[in-house]
Amino acid sequence: MPIKMPLARLRLPTRWTHAALAGVTALLLALPSAAVAQGDPDHTACSPDGKLCFALAIDGGIATYRVDREGAPVIVPSKLGFQLHGGGKWQNGMELGEATRASHDETWEQPWGENRLVRDRYNEMRVPIVEQGRAQRVIDLVVRVFDGGVGFSYEFPDQPQLADVRIDEELTEFNLAPGGDAGPDAWWIPGGEWNRYEYLYHHTPANQVGMAHSPITFRRQDGLHISIHEAALADYSAFWLQRIDGLRFRTFLAPSSQGSKVHRAAPFTTPWRTITIATDAPGLYAASDILLNLNEPNRLGDVRWAKPQKYVGIWWAMHLDKWSWNDGPKHGATTQHTLDYIDFAAAHGFDSVLVEGWNKGWWSESGRNFQFAEAYPDFDMDRVTAYAKKRGVEIMGHHETAGNAGLYERQLDEALDYYERHGIHSVKTGYVADAGGILREDPDGTEQWEYHDGQFMARHHVLVAEAAARRHIAVDAHEPIKDTGLRRTYPNMMTREGARGFEYMAWGEPPNPPSHEPTLLFTRMLSGPFDLTPGIVSLEGRDGRPIPNTLARQLADYVVIYSPLQMAADLPENYLKRPDALAFIKQVPVDWEQTRVLKGRIGEYAVVARQRRGGADWWVGGVTDGQARTVSLDLPFLPVGRSYIAEIWRDGPGGGIDGDRFAMVRETRRINGGDSLPVEMMAGGGFALSLRPAN
Repeated sequence: MPIKMPLARLRLPTRWTHAALAGVTALLLALPSAAVAQGDPDHTACSPDGKLCFALAIDGGIATYRVDREGAPVIVPSKLGFQLHGGGKWQNGMELGEATRASHDETWEQPWGENRLVRDRYNEMRVPIVEQGRAQRVIDLVVRVFDGGVGFSYEFPDQPQLADVRIDEELTEFNLAPGGDAGPDAWWIPGGEWNRYEYLYHHTPANQVGMAHSPITFRRQDGLHISIHEAALADYSAFWLQRIDGLRFRTFLAPSSQGSKVHRAAPFTTPWRTITIATDAPGLYAASDILLNLNEPNRLGDVRWAKPQKYVGIWWAMHLDKWSWNDGPKHGATTQHTLDYIDFAAAHGFDSVLVEGWNKGWWSESGRNFQFAEAYPDFDMDRVTAYAKKRGVEIMGHHETAGNAGLYERQLDEALDYYERHGIHSVKTGYVADAGGILREDPDGTEQWEYHDGQFMARHHVLVAEAAARRHIAVDAHEPIKDTGLRRTYPNMMTREGARGFEYMAWGEPPNPPSHEPTLLFTRMLSGPFDLTPGIVSLEGRDGRPIPNTLARQLADYVVIYSPLQMAADLPENYLKRPDALAFIKQVPVDWEQTRVLKGRIGEYAVVARQRRGGADWWVGGVTDGQARTVSLDLPFLPVGRSYIAEIWRDGPGGGIDGDRFAMVRETRRINGGDSLPVEMMAGGGFALSLRPAN
């Protein structure tokens, strides 16, 4: 059973599940000799398999840490510390207290996810870092070392000299070891810029990174892959990663209107700073469960009402500029349009219909006129929801705020009560505003401006999740704060945006290139589900603009880019023109038993296999960049000798983004476990296939 820990103070559990070890003696005996030799073993913790070690030391009075893998450096000595408001630096003149240790090994079940079962196995070390001199402020460093990476957080204990904590800056460093003469490559998007997280990824040498969002991915010359991110971000400012010099990076907390970037009362624990490490890109994705494991278990109890689903909706036509969100002659969210979408969803087995732009207030400045429980005159919520219920379809609600999170909070109970009365069990929220353009109000009515990833918004997203959960409503957040695995604690936080989705294929300059998805899988997707909104089978954006994808590639995205809420984003009439594509979209699951990344290189190609939750069938998707490739699928997850029927949707002859983008072959083959299956992907294309037991 999962261990219950308060979110504000993740304490060391006092009992463990199967295979757990505890005690200083057992753990010290397990430390490899190389790790002990590199520094004081009293302040070194290694992974259960002994390959990865975290060592804490004092260098010139400053607490530093390093991370080694098999005795070779991954993170060379890096400083720890804080700039405290009114209290100066907490960094110099430090000593280490006595370490306490424990080990943990349990397997827990996700209510939905990429893998039904998640193993949480680590060794933990807790060390007080004590400031010498008059103040003698103490902050504990809590470290958990997994086989695939490290997480560490700062715990502020209750102490009279540091009770009201105001953090101006966190001074945590990540000093990368080069791993070769040329140093690592990096894939990153800029932090603190106007468009939040919606950028194409830069691929540069690591020593050319500017201010970056996390997760950021590095690949060394020796092949080692490293991802830096954070976990359990709930009441704290998100960090951007600032390169200081060379390969030395430091956290830079998202700003706050309140001066100090974080304000908390002790005791509390910061989010976890995470370093995921693997020998290749597929291994990096497999190790990303560390983020979930560093979050508190489910706080909501029975969440069977938070259901994975496929949806269609009143959305793409607005991006094509055929309909509008606001009231008027082009208004999209009319009663009749919604009834038409309900009929399409019912006829083809889609679970719900998203309706954007139904409520009053679009597009007022900073969302000041939004009314979240009042419909435009041409939209009848009672009629729409009654008809949807009759047809066996649900309505997915929508709450756009235009960044006015303060107004949304003031109307939140009324807005969610309105949805609950109408039987709506999922809502897409939106915060369309430039970075630094989140609006809230102080108690005296003074307007304040915040960042999408500052402490105020970290609290806001939890507030919305908790309020929605009380009404059994799931949340799909767009223009959100980044994902840090908090869906484990609040499983109704089912998916979110936080990257460039398919709306950029309608009007983006430039549109998302074919390298986008094989980059996302090993960067953004390390943090959690992404509502990409795929399935644009017309392959056309606004004014007939060609989309640089193939038809088969659009299908592959349903497997490669995970979301428990998956949209079939195109117009209904376009699906009727492409029945083979529609057949795949109708069949592909959205909830999985297990996931394997079979092959991949960042920005080049990726092949992902996922098993239907509770089923024997597997689904495989592959995508490539602008280069054509043939991949050989070894399918090691299939029992040797067992026969399967493979149904394949792949790029056809003459296909690819420079040829016939619609050329697609749908075929069926019989294969046996242990067989190898070659599949060709044309330039900018891909493939999708299902594998079902022959009997």
